[in-house]
Amino acid sequence: MPDLTKVLVLGASGRLGRALVRRYRAAGLAVSSLSHNDLDLARPDEFGNTLDRHDFNVLINTAGLTDVDYCEAHEGLATVVNGTAPGALAAHCQQRGARLVQLSTDYVFSGEGRAPFSEGSPVSPINVYGRTKLDGERNAQAAQPDALILRVSWLFGLEKPSFPDRIIRQAQERLDVSAVDDKWACPTYSDDVCDWLLALLLSDHASGVFHLCNQGTCSWQQYGERTLTIASQLGLPLKTTSIRGHTMEGFAPFLAQRPPFTALSTEKFTTTTGITPRSWEDALEEYLRAKYLMRA
Repeated sequence: MPDLTKVLVLGASGRLGRALVRRYRAAGLAVSSLSHNDLDLARPDEFGNTLDRHDFNVLINTAGLTDVDYCEAHEGLATVVNGTAPGALAAHCQQRGARLVQLSTDYVFSGEGRAPFSEGSPVSPINVYGRTKLDGERNAQAAQPDALILRVSWLFGLEKPSFPDRIIRQAQERLDVSAVDDKWACPTYSDDVCDWLLALLLSDHASGVFHLCNQGTCSWQQYGERTLTIASQLGLPLKTTSIRGHTMEGFAPFLAQRPPFTALSTEKFTTTTGITPRSWEDALEEYLRAKYLMRA
């Protein structure tokens, strides 16, 4: 069984990074973490000095530039943080005999078609974010062939507000709530990602790219409507449970082009681990119960 006694998480202030620290410590693993203030991915030449001060055999990089429009406007920085840095991290891990886990995205796909993408599907990103994350995948694997690359989509979780929380807040404040209705993907619960990754790390034959997401595909509008239905059932005060749909075309907040359909197939993960991810609806309900009923 692989040695998982010492895990270092990068991006410790983010949604997934914080979830990994919480869940892995609860599982009895020795987990340390670094935030952006501790290790700046924009300075790959300085990684060694920081990482050499930490004892780890698994390095999980959840850090990066994830704001799609910010990446579009700052391509140079995105190229270094999302593309160059993973290769430098992988090289360091390879040198010291540690394993790299690199987080990636469904945005490596163009979004054409309506069939879920497998790990072997052709990649063709249409924006800077997707291109630089794909560069990060390739650079990491070039430096460490058995690195784990995890593509996730529409991440939500306890540690940081996300789309469901924004929709609930809007529905508590006004009658008119809207969301994009012509973009589809798979919502993903960060706690589930933590468990799935642990199963991969404990597997003797898991390497390369894996898609990790909850089962089922929806639009942002459908995602929001299900959120409000569950919130209403939990007794949260809402002014509406309906969401008006609108298209991505001409949507003012969007600078970068978005791929319209990026649902991911998890068949490879299930074949490798024997685990079938639960539906996004079930995961969403567990999340909303944990966050809003506990808080009440």
